[in-house]
Amino acid sequence: MSVFQAIFLGIIQGLTEFLPVSSSGHLAIFQNLFHIDTGGSVAFDVMLHVGTLLVVFLVYWKDICKLAAEAVRMLADCFHNLKLRITPNNTQKPRKYRRIIRTNYRKFVALVIVSTIPTGLIGYFGKKLIEDASASLIFPGICLLITGVILLLSDRVENCWKIPKDVSWGEGVLIGIAQGFATLPGISRSGTTISACTFCGFERKFAVKYSFILSIPAILGAAVLELKDLANESMSASMVGSYVCGMIAAAVFGYISIRIVGQVVLNRKMKYFAYYCFAMGALAIIGQFIFM
Repeated sequence: MSVFQAIFLGIIQGLTEFLPVSSSGHLAIFQNLFHIDTGGSVAFDVMLHVGTLLVVFLVYWKDICKLAAEAVRMLADCFHNLKLRITPNNTQKPRKYRRIIRTNYRKFVALVIVSTIPTGLIGYFGKKLIEDASASLIFPGICLLITGVILLLSDRVENCWKIPKDVSWGEGVLIGIAQGFATLPGISRSGTTISACTFCGFERKFAVKYSFILSIPAILGAAVLELKDLANESMSASMVGSYVCGMIAAAVFGYISIRIVGQVVLNRKMKYFAYYCFAMGALAIIGQFIFM
């Protein structure tokens, strides 16, 4: 794989990771159409995801710092309550247990954990299916059509007002399941999770934030699962240079796309990306019979 090809795929990854059009679907389509062979490189895949992950930290670093701090405090409160529970009470005074979830940010932390569990299970057990689905153009094409329908429906949702304290645990699980199915090539992760949030009544700005912060454990988890294969991969200096260029391209264009999608969701203009998904889905299906 040349430097130009690595940058090209990095641009595709950066733009489509956050725009609601499916990064995995576009990578599968363009790699098949232009016969770009990455050699099944795990390192390249990991570095592309690192590039987009850095963007999420850059854009939401204040929220992430607050979430991390609250997570530590929640853990400390859990240990405090556990200590009270196992320590004999030799007085008549009632035990003063600490309430674990008492702020919006603490509820946010708990919801991310709840949503991540079904995503991880689906991603782990469906890994082989995902790899097989990326080998042709038909499956990503069909999934892009499905993404388009989801985006159109999302724009029609009216009652969007919920912030963390108003969200139920069941809704958190549903969003995690939606993110799990978005590992299929052509099903947009950001589009599906943002739409799932709006279907559950999330305030639209919070829906965008929740979707992108929820991507952090999902991307990290996928990278960890691939680390075992990374040790067996040999890389030359030129390959490392190409991979770094791809990662930088993914980060730069990821930053551009993450800024765009927030305004698109707030203004309820997801329909334009829906039309794009319909066009790309049809192109992929037609391309399977013409170019493959």
